[in-house]
Order: sequence, then C-alpha cells, then structure tokens
Amino acid sequence: MHALLPLLFFLAHPFWELRTPPQWTDREIEDMLNDSPWAQHVGSAPDVLVYFATAQPIELAQAEANRRYHTKPAELDADYTNYLKQHRADSFILAIPYASLSGLGSASDDRKLQDETVMKAGHQTYHFAGYFPPTPRDPVLRLVFPRKVQVSDKSVVFELYLPGIPLPRRDVEFTLKDMVYHGKLEM
Repeated sequence: MHALLPLLFFLAHPFWELRTPPQWTDREIEDMLNDSPWAQHVGSAPDVLVYFATAQPIELAQAEANRRYHTKPAELDADYTNYLKQHRADSFILAIPYASLSGLGSASDDRKLQDETVMKAGHQTYHFAGYFPPTPRDPVLRLVFPRKVQVSDKSVVFELYLPGIPLPRRDVEFTLKDMVYHGKLEM
C-alpha cells in the first residue's frame, strides 16, 4: 500500500505541475498547445483552435517547442508586443489562429466581431477591449479581454464571432480551477 502512494500522487497532478518544460515530452508540449485547460478546439467544418496566448503554461510550451525544434518564434506585430508590455497585469489575450485570411476585411464582419464577441464570467458579461487582426506574417486573431475573472467564477465562456471562418459563431468554455498553474490562475 505504501508503494502506491507516490504513484497516486504522481497520477493526481498534471505533468505541468510535476516537471519543467524541458522535461515535458513532445506529446505533452503538443497537448499543452492544442488540448489543455488553456487551449481547445471548438466546432467543426473546420474546427478552430482557441487558446490563452498570455497564459504562462502556453508561453512556456511555445518557447520549449521553439527551442527543441529549432524554430524561430512567430514574428509578432510591434504594436501587440508593446501592448503586452504595458497591459499584461490588467489584460489577457485570447488567440485564434487562422488557416486562411481570405474573407477578412468586411466592415460588417468587423462590426459583428465587435458587437457579438463577449466573455462571460460569473454573472458578468465583458466585451473585449481591443484586438489585433491576423496578418499574412502572423495569421492569428488576438482578442484583448480585461483580467476580471476569478477562480470562484468556476468557468469562463467566450461567445465568438470569427470573421472569415465558415460558421463564424463559436462558443468555448474553460474551467477555471483547471487553469491554475503553480497556485495561480493563468490566463
């Protein structure tokens, strides 16, 4: 029975709480970036990846993947990186990679993005504070939301309107207790 206790402890904690990113397997890095408490695929035809770009576990997994596979980090827009430097404490970024940029740029779609994309946490609804559109060099839509979420809210739901994607309305829910990394809610 005593021999089982370390095994039960190991199985009760996720890999990101037990080991550092250099110790993660290739599969664990892939899971962190695509199917973790901070990253989910939603919908079908096509499914869409939605992830918290500013969550420390995602940033660590991306950095480790770049180091391990000798890939150059994405060339991020200077306005975006400057925004992060100034607003990381009061904002987080929800990111959605785009496979194709065709179909973007319609004024009515931009208006729907602004009007219909919201975050729901607890009994509150929040509109995003701004966004960084996908570009040919960086095909990721980045939505800026206020850091108003608490673990006690239990979950956070995003109702998204994603211009240029078939079936542009997507909803995604993240369970907040699962998004705690080393004792801190990471978004």
